[in-house]
Amino acid sequence: MKQQIVLIHGGNAYQSYEDYIFALKEKELTLERLSQVDWKKNLQEDLGEDFEVIAPRMPNAQNAKYLEWEIWFEKMIPFINDNVIFIGHSLGGIFLAKYLSEKKYQKKIKAVILVAAPYNSPEHHPLADFVITSPLLSFEEQSPKIIIFHSSDDTVVYPDNAQRYKENLPNAKLILLQGKGHFNDAHFHELLEEILSL
Repeated sequence: MKQQIVLIHGGNAYQSYEDYIFALKEKELTLERLSQVDWKKNLQEDLGEDFEVIAPRMPNAQNAKYLEWEIWFEKMIPFINDNVIFIGHSLGGIFLAKYLSEKKYQKKIKAVILVAAPYNSPEHHPLADFVITSPLLSFEEQSPKIIIFHSSDDTVVYPDNAQRYKENLPNAKLILLQGKGHFNDAHFHELLEEILSL
């Protein structure tokens, strides 16, 4: 049986529709950004045929609501096997941390990997209702291995967020990298190494 990986992408969350519209108007768009292919799109090919990467499009990613993501995530559970590896990038990371701190996942988890995940820092990254309100004890109890990736030069989600996760998840493995920004490169070799070592 193939090793399943469920990859939850990032997004943005706003306190109001007006905030969302303002952000849309202010956001700069480039041709490079429109045609960018990052590691999330290449993960299946990079890992090979022994893995099955499930990368759902979460609802309304540019104006995300936690409840909508929770509903959609739970609809996937029947298709997910025991010993799944969850990966959350950016808002997807705080989604997994919040969900697993508040709910008991119905199946066995092999590992959870958080990549450039915010930890309750709306002053730098809009979070709206994605804020973690429960201790992360349940999250840690449900995942025998938690890995946190962050880059020292991330200007979207600052590196102190990774330190806060580590403080609240003392058994987690924290991997701080240099020069990766918000992890938008086409390939993510350090992540592949960690997955293959699990």
